[in-house]
Amino acid sequence: MLDLSSINFKDIYCTDEASAIQPERYAGAVSKFNNAFPGTEPAAIFSAPGRTEVGGNHTDHQHGEVLAASINKDAIAVTSPRNDLKVNILAEDFGMTEISLDDLALREDEKGSTAALIRGVLAGLKDKGYELGGFDAYITSDVLIGAGLSSSAAFETLIGTIVSGLFNNMSIDPVIIAMIGQYAENTYFGKPCGLMDQMACSVGNLVHIDFNDPANPVVEKVDFDFSKTDYVLCITDTKGSHADLTDEYAAVPEEMKKIASLLGYDVLRPVDFEDILDNIGELREKAGDRAVLRAIHFVNETDRAGQEAEALNGSDIKEFIKLVKASGDSSFKYLQNVYTNKDVTVQNVSLALAISDTVLGDDEASRVHGGGFAGTVQAFVKKQNAARYQKYMDKVFGDGACEILAIRKYGGIRVI
Repeated sequence: MLDLSSINFKDIYCTDEASAIQPERYAGAVSKFNNAFPGTEPAAIFSAPGRTEVGGNHTDHQHGEVLAASINKDAIAVTSPRNDLKVNILAEDFGMTEISLDDLALREDEKGSTAALIRGVLAGLKDKGYELGGFDAYITSDVLIGAGLSSSAAFETLIGTIVSGLFNNMSIDPVIIAMIGQYAENTYFGKPCGLMDQMACSVGNLVHIDFNDPANPVVEKVDFDFSKTDYVLCITDTKGSHADLTDEYAAVPEEMKKIASLLGYDVLRPVDFEDILDNIGELREKAGDRAVLRAIHFVNETDRAGQEAEALNGSDIKEFIKLVKASGDSSFKYLQNVYTNKDVTVQNVSLALAISDTVLGDDEASRVHGGGFAGTVQAFVKKQNAARYQKYMDKVFGDGACEILAIRKYGGIRVI
């Protein structure tokens, strides 16, 4: 019998408010496991967090640098090993998935499904030589889908962490779990995502990642405890529609790569500001001014992600906030991923940033979060101002639009 009273929820979930709801949440998950798998005793509980991008907006696809962090929203799994090769996973809101470990080949008809992610992670772990075994699991998550917090990466990390805990003594490197999660999403699920999401979810806390060699990214865990500062992280869902924005998202890497190509490269990483300036006439003529502006954003933003990590490693929160502001400013003016030109009468993210600029003080910061155009806004807000900021954002975008979060120090973990 799992003893939930032995869990230090505050250590995992950071705040009193987030910790207070966990005993009931965990007990509910155990109960649903028991209902789904009658007669099976739960043996372990695992957790994998969502993530937030902190710096490096639209830099990873050009082999740049990013700063990301795990948050105190997570997916949890109540699990028990089996004596056969069956993996049975009941994921809340997604139903039961049954997979056999002797059938992990890619299935084209599974792409885009929960089964694809599970099968892909299991196949990736098997290919790397790790021990596999059958298990039953009930999974529930409060990482909101579509809110830019990487619910799929949390799920992939959770599956890898379950296998690590049940069959490999928690010995699988979190970086390996992240890379296998990306493999599952790219190859089995069919989504060409980067590695930032999985890395932040799996490694935990703040991570600075250099994608100069994408096959071997350099991952630095930033040793900084945000819980000891006066700041909280606020994420606001502006409720904008992502419909018909595929071409807007695609245009960002396309334009950046066009500038890189004109300068003799595949991606922008080798390019510096002087390269752009020395060839400015040809770049403007052949790629257009927006492409040039986006290239300038990349050059400065990829450096800025490293500077943010350096500031936090040096416990210089004032410099960090200054850099976050500069990142948001660059995304709005140069990257131009805050609103779509298809309909300039709808500017949810712009409005959220305008309200943030008005409500927040000089020692606080906000920026567009993730892909942009119609998504979420991130803000680092002083604790004493957080409730006020949340009130304003909820007034505009609806109750619950703004969540007050915390950066947690753990990635994928065995809780008990």
